[in-house]
Amino acid sequence: MSDPTLVIKFGGTSLGSPARVRLAARRVRAHAARGRRVAVVVSAVGGATDRIVRMLSRVTPRGVPDPREADRALATGEDLSAALLAAALGGLGVPARSLRGGEAGVAAEGGFCGGRIEGVDPAPLRRLLAAGIVPVVSGFQGERDDGETVTLGRGGSDTSAVAIAAALGSPCHIVTDVAAVFDRDPRIDADARPIARLTHDELVRLAEGGARVVHREAAALALRHRVPLSVYHFRAPLSGGPGTRVVPVDAIDIRAILEAPDAPEVAA
Repeated sequence: MSDPTLVIKFGGTSLGSPARVRLAARRVRAHAARGRRVAVVVSAVGGATDRIVRMLSRVTPRGVPDPREADRALATGEDLSAALLAAALGGLGVPARSLRGGEAGVAAEGGFCGGRIEGVDPAPLRRLLAAGIVPVVSGFQGERDDGETVTLGRGGSDTSAVAIAAALGSPCHIVTDVAAVFDRDPRIDADARPIARLTHDELVRLAEGGARVVHREAAALALRHRVPLSVYHFRAPLSGGPGTRVVPVDAIDIRAILEAPDAPEVAA
């Protein structure tokens, strides 16, 4: 039997209120109830990063903060999301523990405010999963060899989630504020069509072309490590999907790659 581990990444909008945090917790519990071992990666609540940037600019001369202190401040957005979701899971009777990127084994390199993931040691996550504890990891950050926390830039939480899924050898669900990956931005184009299935190559091309559902670095990482992805709305059924499945090119019928069904229904 294959490893039942699953990584679920929640975007900032999907954690944008106490009710949405509780809904995210119920989604994790639903997967756990079906025998999945779930590791979670979170973004900062929508708008939190921008608020932190504005605060930093207002408290520093000429609005230019020290990069180290900027990174420590920016990382708190994801840390708050992780702690809130872990608390919500605990309230549902699901043992959970929030972890900063470094605590979860995410090693980074590079300068402050522009780090890159160097690798992920899955051992800390595997220990928690084996003990029946859901790790809730702060995305967008990693720890350098010198012990400093560095952030990964915009879209870094997607990259964190895919890197962790690759290290665990698991699929990754990306829970966001749109129903699927679309051929065009559905927020500005009423004729945009959802795409039911994509190859990793197709997703990379869409991301490089400006599609914002999955960050392009995360899409490229999923392609490199053949990480299966599912992308769907935070109000989709708790079982996951509908939405978009992203799989290696040899796993699907090429003729079906760009077939788009009617827009998937989401739960109220």
